[in-house]
Amino acid sequence: MKMLASLLLSTLAVTTPALAADPTARPDQLAFREIYKELVETNTTLSSGSCTLAAERMATRLRAAGIPESQLTLFAIPEKPKEGGLVAVYPGTSKTAKPILLIAHIDVVEAKREDWERDPFIMVEENGYFYGRGTADIKSQAAVWVDTLIRFQQGGYKPKRTVKMALTCGEETNGAFNGIEWLAANKRDLIDAEFALNEGGGGDSDGKGKVIGQSVQVGEKTFANFRLETRNPGGHSSAPVPDNAIYQLARAVTKIEEHRFPAEMTDTTRRYFAEAGALRADATGAAMVALAKNLADKDAEAIVNKDPFLHSNLRTTCVATLLDGGHAANALPQRAGANINCRIFPGHSIESIRDELARVIGDPGVTITQLPPKRPAPPAPPLDPKIIGPMEKLVAKYWPGLKVIPSMANGYTDATFLGAIGIPTYGIPGMWWDPDGNGAHGLNERMEVKSVYVGRDYMFDLVKAYAD
Repeated sequence: MKMLASLLLSTLAVTTPALAADPTARPDQLAFREIYKELVETNTTLSSGSCTLAAERMATRLRAAGIPESQLTLFAIPEKPKEGGLVAVYPGTSKTAKPILLIAHIDVVEAKREDWERDPFIMVEENGYFYGRGTADIKSQAAVWVDTLIRFQQGGYKPKRTVKMALTCGEETNGAFNGIEWLAANKRDLIDAEFALNEGGGGDSDGKGKVIGQSVQVGEKTFANFRLETRNPGGHSSAPVPDNAIYQLARAVTKIEEHRFPAEMTDTTRRYFAEAGALRADATGAAMVALAKNLADKDAEAIVNKDPFLHSNLRTTCVATLLDGGHAANALPQRAGANINCRIFPGHSIESIRDELARVIGDPGVTITQLPPKRPAPPAPPLDPKIIGPMEKLVAKYWPGLKVIPSMANGYTDATFLGAIGIPTYGIPGMWWDPDGNGAHGLNERMEVKSVYVGRDYMFDLVKAYAD
């Protein structure tokens, strides 16, 4: 009976009602849904997809809306023909107001059909959610940006500021061709802007449709991978010697595990700890507020450190992620290695963290090599009222009673490359996420339909507020 029930559920999941659009959706929302659907259903994984195709399809939609070819730039490099992107420029009327830049990556994390309940590359609307790879991370935002320019063109809108859009590949895969990095290095004038709007912010929900918070991402950590390696002459395993590459490496890794980088705060994280902590009715919230007032409060830090996210949000972290060693089961190891992944707090160079690891390990026999690619480490963008203010005003309109809380990401986004060339980049409020992360990077990725539609309205109004 259980197997039969599963088969019936599988059948129901692919019938027309599950795929049908919400009958209460407005005509403009349904038009947007088609853009979103086309993006999700264009496979843009590194292994078998094509960002270039997705970019071309979005360019086709912009042309159909009447945006001239001269305002569209499709790009790719010969070595990576399927990892291209699109820049669109919607001109403003002012000769002095600097442009704003809307960015979104269109590549997605790998997804295997046999692991998913639904085909990851067919967008399904079911039970109040859109399902599919990229629905959450971050083709929803990319679709909103395309839709925004189409609505501008069709409505004859004449902004003061020029509005630029860049849809790019490479954010999800370290070492892949990164479109924003390439544009920053080769087409700076094309994307130059006073500031950029990006992923990373957004809302939190209670998992039942109620939005309980909205945040703006202001700054993020830099990441770096270091290779630890030990080498020895080796020999026969029947005659062990004190110098063993695996043991030597293990001691080094253990020292890194035991090392805690000191707590630090930026203006953004201090405000985040104060305001987010004040919204929590628990000991952790009280400790967050106390720590924002006094970073030397060790009792408060001890409480906060129990939360993995908050612990990491306070400092640089380095963790072992890969191990290898030895060459035969009956031989002493000649070589052993480990990958140490570091997420570096703003204000510290990759080189300084490498030196800190060397000091902590205290063994010159352990080599430490920074692995490519080397990411830039730009300073956090300012909490500029001209930029944060419109976000706050619109959040108060859409979600009365909620504040916009600035936050810093423990990970990194394409903002890294823009910050490095002097374009401050902010992850905006808008669409909200469930407590479980909506399956981003995992199975059965989804976004609540209402989140996407209301977030789209918020984001459209926000772009117009800046453009005017």
